[in-house]
Amino acid sequence: MNVTTLEWGITIAVTVGILLVDILVIARKPHEPSTRETSIALSIYVGLAIIFGIWVWMFHGHDYGIEFFAGWLTEYSLSIDNLFIFIIIMASFGVPRKYQQEALLVGIILALIFRGIFIAVGAVAINNFAWVFYLFGAFLIYTAIKLATSHDDDDDGENAVVRFARKRFNMTDQWSGLKLVMRENGKRVITPMALVIIALGTTDIMFALDSIPAIFGLTQEPYIVFTANVFALMGLRQLYFLLGGLLQRLVFLSYGLAFLLFYIGVKLLLHALHENELPFINGGEHVPVPEIPTLMSLGVIIVTLAITAVASLWYSARHPEKQAEVPEPPRGNRQA
Repeated sequence: MNVTTLEWGITIAVTVGILLVDILVIARKPHEPSTRETSIALSIYVGLAIIFGIWVWMFHGHDYGIEFFAGWLTEYSLSIDNLFIFIIIMASFGVPRKYQQEALLVGIILALIFRGIFIAVGAVAINNFAWVFYLFGAFLIYTAIKLATSHDDDDDGENAVVRFARKRFNMTDQWSGLKLVMRENGKRVITPMALVIIALGTTDIMFALDSIPAIFGLTQEPYIVFTANVFALMGLRQLYFLLGGLLQRLVFLSYGLAFLLFYIGVKLLLHALHENELPFINGGEHVPVPEIPTLMSLGVIIVTLAITAVASLWYSARHPEKQAEVPEPPRGNRQA
């Protein structure tokens, strides 16, 4: 794929521009967005992603267009699963609803930065070490098995980094927007928002460890990997507020995502065997290892997500007691 410097420049400039607009709007008036506001914004982001995919299809070829849509849908589905963790973090720290947009926006910016680093490292590794596909494939299969079999997670939204910060630093229970440090009784203390940002940032790193190998299993073009992640993350804040209780009804989401990660992991292993020319031997003859076409992968992704959503909504409607235990984000508006 021949991506010009101008295309890269425009893509990065537009991404930064959208983030700056978001920062200015939210900083001017912190608030809990309405359903209408989130629906309009999410529709715009999804529409832009579709238009961009069509543009890639027309100007860079249909193969790359398919790769973009497959990567975007995969990243979007993984992002929806990540919303469970975001809600748990917000609820466990008791973040007031009016400040949750700010926290999420910082989390998204951190996610873009971390994923940009992982994409650059992954692209260099793929170009120089063909065996990295084995590593990516094995990791995705391991992650898929772990995701499908672990349903007793008692995570309270904190991790080792957050617990370390709680023990080492003086804290206040007062909220003051995005302020991370403030003075209380003459002493410098960190705010709860600081811990929220730490929690979001460290979980963003863990999310990238899953999502970047997954999309590299669908395309090896850094430009497509980057743009698919950008479009998936851009609507994440709106999804957080729009879906809300709907996430509790997606009881089979983890199984659907586990299947997709397992499928992409197998695809990566087959690709590695194909690229490294390690064919099976059948009666003394070399039998080349087949590769899974990206168009087939796109179909598998769409069908899997559709079945997962329909089955989850059908089951949760008949068994409300089996809905996923996702805490309701706090609605308090306690200020400093």
